[in-house]
Amino acid sequence: MALTRRPWLWSFLVRLFLAPRRDLAVHAADEPLPVVRIPRTWQRRQEQRQSRRRSLPQPVLVRPGPLLVSARRREFNQPARLTLSQWESAPLASRGWRHRRARGDYFSIERAQQEAPALRNLSSGRSFAELGLEPRVLSALREAAPEVIRPTTVQASTIPPLVRGRHVLCAAETGSGKTLSYLLPLFHRLMKGLVLDSSHIATPRSLVLVPSRELAEQVQAVAQPLGKYLGLQVQDLEGGHGMRRIKLQLSREPSADVLVATPGALWKALKSQLISLKQLSLMVLDEADTLLDESFLELVDYILEKSHVAESPADLEDPFNPKAQLVLVGATFPEGVGQLLSKFANPDSLTTITSAKLHCIMPHVKQTFMKLKGAEKVTELVQILKKYDKTAKTQPSGTVLVFCNSSSTVNWLGYILDDHKIRHLRLQGQMPAKMRTGIFQCFQKGSQNILLCTDIASRGLDSIHVELVINYDFPLTLQDYIHRAGRVGRVGSEVPGTVFSFVTHPWDVRLVQKIELAARRRRSLPGLESSVRDPLPQQD
Repeated sequence: MALTRRPWLWSFLVRLFLAPRRDLAVHAADEPLPVVRIPRTWQRRQEQRQSRRRSLPQPVLVRPGPLLVSARRREFNQPARLTLSQWESAPLASRGWRHRRARGDYFSIERAQQEAPALRNLSSGRSFAELGLEPRVLSALREAAPEVIRPTTVQASTIPPLVRGRHVLCAAETGSGKTLSYLLPLFHRLMKGLVLDSSHIATPRSLVLVPSRELAEQVQAVAQPLGKYLGLQVQDLEGGHGMRRIKLQLSREPSADVLVATPGALWKALKSQLISLKQLSLMVLDEADTLLDESFLELVDYILEKSHVAESPADLEDPFNPKAQLVLVGATFPEGVGQLLSKFANPDSLTTITSAKLHCIMPHVKQTFMKLKGAEKVTELVQILKKYDKTAKTQPSGTVLVFCNSSSTVNWLGYILDDHKIRHLRLQGQMPAKMRTGIFQCFQKGSQNILLCTDIASRGLDSIHVELVINYDFPLTLQDYIHRAGRVGRVGSEVPGTVFSFVTHPWDVRLVQKIELAARRRRSLPGLESSVRDPLPQQD
């Protein structure tokens, strides 16, 4: 059987291998060989690749000198003296970060100046005495804060209209001294006003409304020394402790001259008729953009309805019929906030003050962005924090804030740092009120150098000792990024600030590209333009 198959097999092999050669041999030398054509789909892919290469912006040629943007790939470096126009195509270092091959890439927005923008006019020689404040208030400021000698740009522009009785909307970058810009006129107004007979319930003479307990503690710590010198009582009203604690706080006699409260606690007190806002002479909404957000808007609307807001400065002159002067303060005022403000005050009676760097990348803080996989963030974080651990560091340095997007991530990271023997504090919104009390103050005093937190520590809290902010989870909005980055580089900071951000998800990349483009063009971040007007004069 095998012998019968062998001739057939040999003939098949001969036809398979020798027949094509014979066919080629019969062709003449001048005849063209058969053409092997590329599939059409491959041709389209090649054409698309070539068109992409032509459409890519030409890299900026970098000459020696300081850089505005420094990248791992040097062709994306941008010198500090170069500013891209609004319509000019920008070579973004983060353009390809949605691809997995971008893992490990990074770029930095370098410091363009050393001092905070709010301090650039201190050499002009203007003093607090020239702003129209009461001499007793000036004496209290010298006694309580001797290190504060001259007003910042924001303070010099905000205090005079407040002293004249105008409603004021102050929109300025974080760390520019906004707290004193409303506390000093507040005490000025209280010293000039009359103390009316109070009823059987608490009737504060002024109100500072803040979105978090930690910010309430901080504002009270700033106002308490001033009030003590002036003989005025400063009291806080915080939530999270139940109605029994609120009743105990409001039962003190006499009623507070300055009440620092959170919306939830004040709303409960008003509903229970434990407090009256009819004798308010001044009301402050600190971090107004957060208070006017959907999470607080209903509570704030109810509080404003229970107070008598003045229609004009003339309404403030009657001491026996007090009306409230309205002050709104914030670091970000996105589009649409102006429509909300029209419900509470007449837009024509509102004096708007904005800083030149509102909604802009802070020029005195270095900001680094690194593309990582989610599983690599923990290793990178531990390596950074080991340099700042109080038990391991050999030379003095600043403290570190690590921001996460959820309370569960804060707890999970805390367990990992415990395993690595890295001492730290944790602060997140799901903690009981007793646990949260004093955590940020302990961090400010330096008992620990590392704080894991959510965005409750990003609004208004003063942190002059913070040297590094780490965005373990990249913020979900540009407003959150501005507030987080604003924890460093503040007025009075002892160390230069740095922000380090881990970029993981595609939605993170979209926000990073907006930040990088705004930095290269030296413009404000997109989507945050508001109806505020009358910017402060640009300082040289």
